[in-house]
Amino acid sequence: MQAAVLRGTQNGYDLVLKQSASLDQILADLRSLLENLNVDPTAMETPKVSLDVLTEDRILTADEKSQIEQLVGNYPRFEIHKIAANVMTIDDAIQLRERENVHLLSKVIRNGQEVAMQGDVLFLGTIHEGGKLRTTGNIFCMGDVSGILQAGYPDDESKLIMGNLATAQQVRIAEQFDIIEPDQVADSSQTIAYVNDLHVLSYGKLSALKKINPKLYNRIGGI
Repeated sequence: MQAAVLRGTQNGYDLVLKQSASLDQILADLRSLLENLNVDPTAMETPKVSLDVLTEDRILTADEKSQIEQLVGNYPRFEIHKIAANVMTIDDAIQLRERENVHLLSKVIRNGQEVAMQGDVLFLGTIHEGGKLRTTGNIFCMGDVSGILQAGYPDDESKLIMGNLATAQQVRIAEQFDIIEPDQVADSSQTIAYVNDLHVLSYGKLSALKKINPKLYNRIGGI
């Protein structure tokens, strides 16, 4: 298995680093890839190549990023545009809040309680079964949810809910809702709930955000 894979996109080139590979393997395969491309000017359409480095579900440390950047820097034909993972960390979420005026909510919502918000919400608290959080915007959920989440209240189907929804009692977007059954949703913080083109509530992964909601993807800088 190649630990570093290059693929062309409409916007340029993605360099995918396999999350299961060791850093040593990634660096070795990346060096080999860049060497081959560097000596073959016909392999790519442009003399200067900008790379979006995608690390799948792996979050690189600052030192690991530095090693990759130094390696690519040895080949003047290539430059790194960004390094991105499919995973949203709490640090990512805090930066999102700072950039986009997302409302931070960190509290316990108990059975029978309902909290109503305006705009996008970054939720870091706990919702017990029977509790409810609703907002007019998107919900970025980094907390524990056993109750109800509603985005796009009352009727905006363009909004979404992002986070671990496996234990949620119910998910609502605008007027569409879904009662979460056991094992229905992956136990993952990368889950996205959204309303599809058929006006049905569906689920996807954070890695598919660009396809699910291009406007939000561009607004938050392509997490």
